[in-house]
Amino acid sequence: MVRDKVRAKQSKTTKKSRSARPRPAKKAAPATSADLLATILASLEDDKAVEPITIELARKSSIADYMVVASGTSQRHIAAMAQHACDRLKKVGQGTHSEGLARCDWVLIDAGDVIVHLFRPEVRDFYNLEKMWSADFQADAGQADAGQADVGQASGGQANGGPANGDQPDGGQADAAGGGLAT
Repeated sequence: MVRDKVRAKQSKTTKKSRSARPRPAKKAAPATSADLLATILASLEDDKAVEPITIELARKSSIADYMVVASGTSQRHIAAMAQHACDRLKKVGQGTHSEGLARCDWVLIDAGDVIVHLFRPEVRDFYNLEKMWSADFQADAGQADAGQADVGQASGGQANGGPANGDQPDGGQADAAGGGLAT
């Protein structure tokens, strides 16, 4: 009899606690890549990011639509910017994955259609991602067919292991295939 009273009391309290609990909010529709970019840029602006740059990747790569590159003044600044950006993205319903938070020299945040790179200034200068990803990758079709495409110019180096200035040991110029043309 006492057990029945205790069970009845427990069932009443669990019913009350279930109904009193706030229901989780419905998840918002997935944000577009432009919305995610705006959220990230607003977060970086609020945190006083140094020289944020947005690079459109939609026509260059299938990994994302946008890449954001920014610097921080210190490792703590970079960690705070990364945490705030992840928190804001979580609020809009976007999951993130981040790498590099242990050292905070270079923090990568993958937010699906937007990738964020946060650097210390000297690390940013060393890797120079914005130069690499800002290059125009669309080669002229006429040049490529004629074998005259200058592959070394886009990468800043040489074609197929030849000398950096394009001169071949036999005195010719390097073409796209790495062979020599008589001059």
